[in-house]
Amino acid sequence: MRDPIPLTPVDRRRELRADCSRCVGLCCVALAFARSADFAFTKDAGEPCVNLEEDYRCVIHPELRERGFKGCTVFDCFGAGQKVTQHTDGGASWRDDADIRASMFAVFPVVRQLQELLWYLADAAGRPEAAPLKNDLERAYGETEALTTASPDEIRALDVDAYQGTLTGLLRQASALVREGTGTSEAARRLEPGVDLMGAHLAGQDLRGAHLRGAWLIAADLRSADLSNADVLGADFRDAELGGATMQDALYLTQFQVNAARGDDLTVLPESVTRPSHWRR
Repeated sequence: MRDPIPLTPVDRRRELRADCSRCVGLCCVALAFARSADFAFTKDAGEPCVNLEEDYRCVIHPELRERGFKGCTVFDCFGAGQKVTQHTDGGASWRDDADIRASMFAVFPVVRQLQELLWYLADAAGRPEAAPLKNDLERAYGETEALTTASPDEIRALDVDAYQGTLTGLLRQASALVREGTGTSEAARRLEPGVDLMGAHLAGQDLRGAHLRGAWLIAADLRSADLSNADVLGADFRDAELGGATMQDALYLTQFQVNAARGDDLTVLPESVTRPSHWRR
């Protein structure tokens, strides 16, 4: 029997996309949300959303934003929903019995966090500049993937925050290698992780290789800006204007961040990220 062909970094991240057709609406039940600009009402964790149908579809899905549920269109589980449903619980549903319900609701947020880590590791491992760390990144990817397929008891017992902390240094090293190989501008070099750029006017700026990890970019104007190889891990892009921006090679960029921003058909995105349907045409 021939060994399976290794997945490319892009293919890996495609497998980390949410597939709601293979899930039992876990994000609509397991998670809590509060009435706000993102949600029209408050829902407790473990309480099914009133818009969830018997077949696990959302009855107002085509009108989520118009009906006050912008947060639902932003959320991304990185494929945790289908993994917990199909693998961890073997196709079971939280509707089956109380024990399965409790298990799924406890496991889902842990697996989601691990899947997000896989997204970052896959991105870093696919960067030519991070080649010196290739073996370490591949090892970390394999170990993290194994955790996502562990038993429900093992997943519930995992201190996922502590585990994530063990990989922070490796992801930072990869980031440094990627950004060092980029011709950064003076404007980009002045930026520091966690910088407050809420509402900032950065249209057309050369931000290649910028260290924007954890940056506050809420409602920032980044139209036509170049964020090639910029580290955006954890950056808050809510309502940021990305029309015409170059994001194709932004490091650690997620679907969640793109969903939260405002872009258009001229925004250049990575192959692994889908252009949101609510973006301008």
